[in-house]
Amino acid sequence: MVEGALTPVPAPLLEVRNLTVAYGSRLALAGVDLRLEAGSVVGLLGPNGAGKSTLVRAVSGVLAGFSGSVKVAGDDLRSLPRKEVARRIAVVPQEPRFDFPFTALEVVVMGRHPHLGSLAFESACDFEIARQALARCGALHLAARPIDELSSGERQRIVFARALAQKAPILLLDEPASFLDLRFQVELFDRVRELADEGTGVVAVLHDLNLAAEYCDRVVLLQGGRVVAAGPTAEVLTYQHLTAVYETEIYVDLNDITGALVVTPLSSRARRRLRQQPPASPMPPTSSGE
Repeated sequence: MVEGALTPVPAPLLEVRNLTVAYGSRLALAGVDLRLEAGSVVGLLGPNGAGKSTLVRAVSGVLAGFSGSVKVAGDDLRSLPRKEVARRIAVVPQEPRFDFPFTALEVVVMGRHPHLGSLAFESACDFEIARQALARCGALHLAARPIDELSSGERQRIVFARALAQKAPILLLDEPASFLDLRFQVELFDRVRELADEGTGVVAVLHDLNLAAEYCDRVVLLQGGRVVAAGPTAEVLTYQHLTAVYETEIYVDLNDITGALVVTPLSSRARRRLRQQPPASPMPPTSSGE
């Protein structure tokens, strides 16, 4: 390298600029920007109909009818062959459907298909990768079970394992914990955090704001297809932002054990109690930087 020359900055894993999606006359997304770096977990938050799942479908290549740009490691998403997109982006959909009674192991090994030649079959190595993915999700004991005999939560873990077997640098999760009990929610997001620590970039659609507070490095808060706030998690998950977007009173505090934010929607009974006897300390400010 020439002395004094600038070191080139690598492109982000995923860069979305001015993404707009319309269904007829209705705007589902309007001018959305998103940037994902290696090793980062970004949460997509917002009420129902905010555009979170539409954003995931667009950046995964499933939804072609959009304006704006989506770049994957600097390459235009729309210029990449479908198989190459699958090598770079793994997706855990919100409600996976299976039309045939594949076993759990057969479903997970499907994650290896982007890496196979056009006429190639899965190798012993591919099946071993699939078993390792199942084990990492605590689901190896389900390997021989037909997928249609599993509970919704078990199927969700199998589909997550399939995404792990895909070994893509980008992982998109659309409400991955919606059917999981508390134990498996924590286990799944512990795996997500491990993947990020290993260099994977993760975008996760979440309704649970406390999971976002605990596991996300950054969050994007959407409302009506537009970005209301984006940035480090602690700067976005504020009383002002959340109460405005979710249209209900929300209290934000710090968890004394983890140091992460704790988000609590206030019931009507709690609101009445607060009006009668205000808390000793005020609601947290929007952020120290605002």
